[in-house]
Amino acid sequence: MAQTVISLCHQHLKKCFQTLEMTNKAWNLVLAECTPLISSLGNLGEQLRALDNVQLDLTPLHRFPDLKERLRFKLLQAVDVVLCKLTDKVDELQKLLKTLNNQVSTAFQFYEHNTDTLDLATCTLRSATSPSIADMLEWLQDAHNYYCSQFRRRKYLLQVLRPDDLVFMEEVSKRWESFYSADGEEHIEDTLSRVCLFVDS
Repeated sequence: MAQTVISLCHQHLKKCFQTLEMTNKAWNLVLAECTPLISSLGNLGEQLRALDNVQLDLTPLHRFPDLKERLRFKLLQAVDVVLCKLTDKVDELQKLLKTLNNQVSTAFQFYEHNTDTLDLATCTLRSATSPSIADMLEWLQDAHNYYCSQFRRRKYLLQVLRPDDLVFMEEVSKRWESFYSADGEEHIEDTLSRVCLFVDS
């Protein structure tokens, strides 16, 4: 009976780490697709500021009295288009996070329902090919928390971004990049390398 429970727990954990590996690859791909969009927002912010500063009345373009408003309208339209695309990308991140969350929650629920069998001695047991159940649950929790934090920060940034706040617009690229955590990414990669033999067994 105990061996069956341990085996089932390992099956849940393997699915979790397979999902984590898929999430990590897809997540980084989506973020890579966001990079040029975020850069575009910064460029549009600079163009809006330049438009504010230019005195068209002192140029030959003064013959077009509504030119400044028309250019502003076009730039704000472009901002809306980019924001819509970024929102779609953040929605993709949310779907990836939800898939990982469901898988990790299932593993933790299984563990909680079988704590009588999965006691401390069992959960801290390691082998040459398998980390301990306790370690793996902790790594999954850490990975899930990392992606939750990344998602919340990026979503919030887009929610508070206003096209009329030109300073914010111009700094959006730096803020977006500041969310990246080399330590977090390294931790995910390290986790996946630690469980590769276990997942393949």
